[in-house]
Amino acid sequence: MQHLAQTTSEKELTSSSPAPMPGTMSSRAPPGHFTVLYFASAASYVKKTSETFEAPLPAAKLFDVLEKKYPGMKEKVLSSCALTVNLDYIDLEEDSGEGQLVLQPGDEVGVIPPVSSG
Repeated sequence: MQHLAQTTSEKELTSSSPAPMPGTMSSRAPPGHFTVLYFASAASYVKKTSETFEAPLPAAKLFDVLEKKYPGMKEKVLSSCALTVNLDYIDLEEDSGEGQLVLQPGDEVGVIPPVSSG
């Protein structure tokens, strides 16, 4: 019977989840959704570090969706934040015209407030 026993490290290897896709962090959105990751004051404002939203969604509309869910967030937090999509910084003002970026299922958006150094 000893040959049937697995060591702890063998169990960890066989039960671990697949590695994240290159260029993304390890969050997993349900099918048909993208993930928003909140950092620093953004996380404090929404009282969570991440959540998912239905995709597709034009990136230019994300702040409106967040403002509707968290009134006052646009002015108090989002107006000074940087955004990333799949670890690439984007500029929503430049993205509001034709050919705009559309957030797709599985995408990962980072809401990154300014940081100060001392």
